[in-house]
Amino acid sequence: MELAMFPLESVLLPDQDLPLRIFEPRYAALVRHCLDTGDPFGVVLISRGREVGGGDSRCEVGVSATITECVEHGAGRYSILCRTGERIRVSAWLPDDPYPRATVTPWPDEPGEPVTAAQLLDVEDRAMALFARIADARGVPLPDRAALLGEDPAGDPGRRLYELAARIPIGTADRYTVLSAPSAGERVAALREAVDAVAEVVEFQLSE
Repeated sequence: MELAMFPLESVLLPDQDLPLRIFEPRYAALVRHCLDTGDPFGVVLISRGREVGGGDSRCEVGVSATITECVEHGAGRYSILCRTGERIRVSAWLPDDPYPRATVTPWPDEPGEPVTAAQLLDVEDRAMALFARIADARGVPLPDRAALLGEDPAGDPGRRLYELAARIPIGTADRYTVLSAPSAGERVAALREAVDAVAEVVEFQLSE
């Protein structure tokens, strides 16, 4: 399917809120198209370049997004709130006319080893240990587990891993690796490695 595309300098995961301030003419046209048609648009990470001005290089794995709120400020300026949906993969980039466009396909989780409750708990415990170390270093109280990590009422391990990756302070490259993991089993391994890498950096910084 063909989607309007919005390259960003950050990685978005499924089921996230995405606020955007629109002022470039090409993205004002994208907003008008989505409002008129009800179509979603795609969001991908810019691998090189900037959001403003074009000429960027773009990653090929991203998410769909739907506009849920829109305030028009006039002169082609908008404040919008969007909600991200399913993971997508770009098959081909189309000309940026009048805004970035691509042919994309949905990319649900591929078959693989199931993620166990113990594996999820292990990642959550590692994340809580990281948050506790940061809170202790700053001399601030540690919020409770639900406030930091959220809850998983749906019981879908693959979606839960996306939520955890959105809440844990991992780097952009690590977040993209989590998003790009083909299966939930590979995603849990990628997220565990990302949390451990951040923990090592924190310990190094605190030891200086």
